[in-house]
Amino acid sequence: MSEHVKALWPVLTREHDSADARSSLIPLPNSYVVPGGRFREVYYWDSYFTMLGLVQSGRTDLVKSMLDNFAHLINTVGHIPNGNRTYYLTRSQPPYFAAMVGLYARATDTARALVYLDAMEKEHAFWMDGADTLAPGHAYRRVVRLSDSVVLNRYWDDSDEPRPESFRPDVEIGQTVPESLRARFYRNARATAESGWDFSSRWMRNPKDLRTLETIDLIPVDLNSLLYNSERAIAAFASFRHRRDGGQDDAVARRFEQQADARGRAILAMYDPKEGFFFDRRWRTGELVTDRPSLAAAEPLYFGIASGDQGKHVAARLERDFLKPGGFVTTNFMSGQQWDGPNGWPPLEWLAIEGVRRYGRADLADKAAGRWLALLDRTYRATGRMMEKYDVVTTTRKAGGGEYPTQDGFGWTNGVALALLKGLIPPLR
Repeated sequence: MSEHVKALWPVLTREHDSADARSSLIPLPNSYVVPGGRFREVYYWDSYFTMLGLVQSGRTDLVKSMLDNFAHLINTVGHIPNGNRTYYLTRSQPPYFAAMVGLYARATDTARALVYLDAMEKEHAFWMDGADTLAPGHAYRRVVRLSDSVVLNRYWDDSDEPRPESFRPDVEIGQTVPESLRARFYRNARATAESGWDFSSRWMRNPKDLRTLETIDLIPVDLNSLLYNSERAIAAFASFRHRRDGGQDDAVARRFEQQADARGRAILAMYDPKEGFFFDRRWRTGELVTDRPSLAAAEPLYFGIASGDQGKHVAARLERDFLKPGGFVTTNFMSGQQWDGPNGWPPLEWLAIEGVRRYGRADLADKAAGRWLALLDRTYRATGRMMEKYDVVTTTRKAGGGEYPTQDGFGWTNGVALALLKGLIPPLR
């Protein structure tokens, strides 16, 4: 399987694009890796998990090309869109750019990654647009200022119309929503697409009814963990540049450290000690959404935000409630949506496995990784393919649910597989 994955990199790599006025493609100046299947353009958060495998394959040159492309998008359109298509310009995806830069820095050196600091700051400004003038208890675009004046983030989309890439299903559902609420439904559907978890019971007041999406009313624990990591990364790179070059970067580092500290305290408050788990929060009321637990709770562990006690309890609950024969299940709701049970997804497997490992549960990490890799290998031997997602409960059944059939290819599956294999067997040759 690992040899097959390494052989797929050239198949999934696209050379730099040429501008074409007849195409929706946003041209990128450097090579990049696409997920595969129906996904023929670069996708933002997919790329971090793809890069994990590229690093293991010695392809830091391709990682750099993709980082250059993302920096180009930040500098030209103001943010990294969901994908490099014009119809994605109104939204982004989970902001992994700083994590990608950190991955590249560890694979090469800090000085080579420093060139992305300015782009990291610009992307952070996109996510924080409007924060300076926002009154407590209000939200604007992607920022929310809580009643205690702490600023956190939510998912959003600047349009409240049906998604062009899923126009028919959006319109069909929209027609069943009262006209006065239709634009709000479309906005929530788009914001959920920005989350990457489109769709999941995590975002739905009624896990069986997509019309009850409340994504824009929620403060997601994983999104804010990512932005915490971005703030820490910007502070660290600014401090490095200050030590090397002097200038104003020391003040930049202090400002971002303070922002990360405030956000970190707010994330710690998204932990429910009775449940032993992290949850999303409703920003209007402040209540934690404790009735819809999901693998998003692993992200504060992955980025080292959780306290030692919190990490221990989250790991125990992941083992008890989420570990299945094929790995970690996304949620335990069988809603028919693809980001719910019985499906397991490569990015969430990686975050949960490495998250519990960070908090002293190498035994659980290795058990989950072994089950996941065994499922991938069995599927590969039976089909010759790497899939976008897997049924981790039954393991002999193909994953399903959602708006389209399970795709093969598949960028982030390949990346996570190689990264996990490195931890369990001698290094790949």
